[in-house]
Amino acid sequence: MSDSRHVVRFEPVGIEIEVDETQTVLRAAAEQGLMLMHGCKEGQCAACKSFVLDGDDIELERYSTFALPDFEREEGFTLLCRAHVYEDVRIELLNYDEEMIRSGLPIQHAVAQVTSKEPVTHDMRHLVLQLVEPETVAYFPGQYFDITVPGTEESRSFSVACTPTAGGGRLEFVIRVYPDGLFSTFLDRELAVGDRLQVVGPFGVFTLREGRESDLVFVGGGAGMAPILSVLRSLAERGSTRTATYYYGARRKRDLCFEKELRALEEALPNFRFVPALSEPDADDGPWDGEVGLITDVVKAHETDLSEADCYVCGPPPMVEAAMEVLAALGAPDKRIYYDKFTTTGTP
Repeated sequence: MSDSRHVVRFEPVGIEIEVDETQTVLRAAAEQGLMLMHGCKEGQCAACKSFVLDGDDIELERYSTFALPDFEREEGFTLLCRAHVYEDVRIELLNYDEEMIRSGLPIQHAVAQVTSKEPVTHDMRHLVLQLVEPETVAYFPGQYFDITVPGTEESRSFSVACTPTAGGGRLEFVIRVYPDGLFSTFLDRELAVGDRLQVVGPFGVFTLREGRESDLVFVGGGAGMAPILSVLRSLAERGSTRTATYYYGARRKRDLCFEKELRALEEALPNFRFVPALSEPDADDGPWDGEVGLITDVVKAHETDLSEADCYVCGPPPMVEAAMEVLAALGAPDKRIYYDKFTTTGTP
């Protein structure tokens, strides 16, 4: 082991990995196929918060004190997505899923070519890439990839909407265009069919837990459509009979997408229901006889007891936070609520 690599041992699972000083602990784990709980990878969300049992030569990149208050850091807590280790350490995972942890897929670097970019609403684009090198990358439905913004060192995270089986070497994304959003502005104005992009992944714990027959509740909004679509498509491929409900919140009818396919999935999956809701229906968009109101209120009106359910939430951060509260109030256990929160660089 070179001088710049150190052993990190994770308790209570007893797994050891080697981590280079230049890498964060989370990144090193992902590269070695370990699926540790995480959210934003930017020190903002606390999903990867852990406790240092042994070793104190740990430095953190910039992070939010909302995710890790100073008093917690002094007590020994750390954020794996920001932590660099300069000696061997022992870390206690506070938030982990033993089934998932060893089932991770090592992350890969790939080059992909743009095959299409079509609008699916006035402000969302359906971007389809074809992997060139390597020709396929393994991932679980619901996971996401980082795409580098050409000409910059910056990358942005986007969930895959297709399934590994149907996708072959194809990666589909649903991307919301924000004014002055770094990637989305580039996507809208400059990116052309035939262009190549650097893609890294897979990341994320937004995946189906195998071997469970519990009810599934999905709550989404905006580009949170992508990972839920991926999971639903994979349920259809397997002929699943699990009871599943997808609550999708949009402002107006013109903000809905993939409706036709979701109605077809209701036919294909015997116990699946799609429940879209509009918070501000507008007569200009045509008649609407579906649910009206905030998606969290619609969930409250339809669900009574989620103590046995697996819940998946994906969308803009305010929606995710509100949904987590509602799901918890309906009895959903913390460790059975899986979420992706999309932070943006542009103006929402």
